[in-house]
Amino acid sequence: MSPQRKVVLGLQHTVAMFGATVLVPLLTGLNPSVALFGAGLATLLFHVLTGLGVPIFLGSSFAFIAPTIAVMKAEGPAATAGGLVAAGAMYLVFSALVKAVGVARVQKVFPPIVTGPVIIVIGLSLASVAIDQAKSHWGLALATLLAAIVASVFARGLFKMIPILIGVVTGYLVALGLGAVDAGRLQAIREAAWVGLPPFHGPSFSWSAVFIIAPVALVTFIEHIGDVIVNGRVVGKDFLRSPGLPRTLFADGLANMASAVLGGPAATTYAENTGVLAVTRVYDPAVIRIAAGFAMLFGLSPKLAAVFQSFPTGVLGGVSILLFGMIASVGIRTLSEAAIDFAHSRNLIVVSLILVLGLGGAKFPVALGGVHFELHGMALAALVGVVANALLPARLNQTEQDASPRE
Repeated sequence: MSPQRKVVLGLQHTVAMFGATVLVPLLTGLNPSVALFGAGLATLLFHVLTGLGVPIFLGSSFAFIAPTIAVMKAEGPAATAGGLVAAGAMYLVFSALVKAVGVARVQKVFPPIVTGPVIIVIGLSLASVAIDQAKSHWGLALATLLAAIVASVFARGLFKMIPILIGVVTGYLVALGLGAVDAGRLQAIREAAWVGLPPFHGPSFSWSAVFIIAPVALVTFIEHIGDVIVNGRVVGKDFLRSPGLPRTLFADGLANMASAVLGGPAATTYAENTGVLAVTRVYDPAVIRIAAGFAMLFGLSPKLAAVFQSFPTGVLGGVSILLFGMIASVGIRTLSEAAIDFAHSRNLIVVSLILVLGLGGAKFPVALGGVHFELHGMALAALVGVVANALLPARLNQTEQDASPRE
């Protein structure tokens, strides 16, 4: 691709990542501009540490929302940053453990019968987020979604490669025409400066903040494995082996620490990133690095950040419907390509447990000493899948075959 095309595709990727990246700081009280700059820096650091070959964008992690809010209220932003730095340090420990155990054993723990439905859970668990966004203005959501679909299916050349960007621009123009863009947001765009440093701040460390925030890394560790697997499924490569899971964990940990040191939220692997890859079928890691550069520029430009923050929720919902559905479709493809035989009850049981517990809203509280956290969503689905696959004997399928009627 030409450099011009890569720049346009990188901008599209930033647009797709923007909603979730700034939503977390808005919910937790952190600064969105710091989050954007931190996400871009974290992504570039991740790419350097993994050999520039993995098309992953690191953004604000939803898993840390509840503990971040709690520490922000009790101890303030500096202690929150310290807790997030500690969470990133836990990734370094996980990296060493995986390296000691071996990636081959990790892969045996996550076969297609587990990863396929877990990927489905990743996509469908985000479906309610997309619908909540879309129902704020169904007209804008449908206009955005239709424009993205038309571009993806019928466009040619560059336009076929940027359906997300086309959808968002179309939805935003429609919103302007309908007067659906908040007047206060438009005023903020006019008043914002073109260039300005975000309000960075360093961390401070307290044991209470560390014990509240850092254990969430146990959950995002499982999410990291799932995201790296599904990313590889989309791209057609095995990133667990090259550059290797220990290396991606190490890079994710340092990247998360880099974002937190600046005062940003935890920056971890992103399901939305996989959705963009699946829609556009552009897997060049250089495009992701360009997206990271745009994110840093937006963080340094209050005016550009204000433009993105003015996007109506309905427009973001229209894009999210397509992105999250694509993630779930990748999971279905994983099961199909692995030729999983659903005539056998063992396979049905494993997949059923993953889907119902992962999508049904089940939450299991876990207490480790004085540390309390919850397993739910994708993390719970992955854990249940691994345990069920390990405990249910593979010979159960053979027993059923032996018991079936023969002519």
